[in-house]
Amino acid sequence: MSWLKASQIAYKPVGLALGAVSGMLAGGLFKQAWKVLGHDEDAPDATDEERAWTEVLLAATLQGAIFAGVKAAVDRAGAAATAAWPAPGPVDV
Repeated sequence: MSWLKASQIAYKPVGLALGAVSGMLAGGLFKQAWKVLGHDEDAPDATDEERAWTEVLLAATLQGAIFAGVKAAVDRAGAAATAAWPAPGPVDV
């Protein structure tokens, strides 16, 4: 088994855990951002008929941007950490 294949297999559970943590982090950041924008209530769902189109679309756009940014940062950090793992010595593990 090549070093690259072994590192990819070893990173899978780490990547899954980081994905779950980043989702929770992004959700918290979005709630805080929504409050900073002056909204006392939770963000609207797309099917919430009592909310205006502009509010629903603003919430969806903001949430998507935050989730994408957090995911990119976590993926990049994971890739950098994986690249920093030492390769095995002359004996292939």
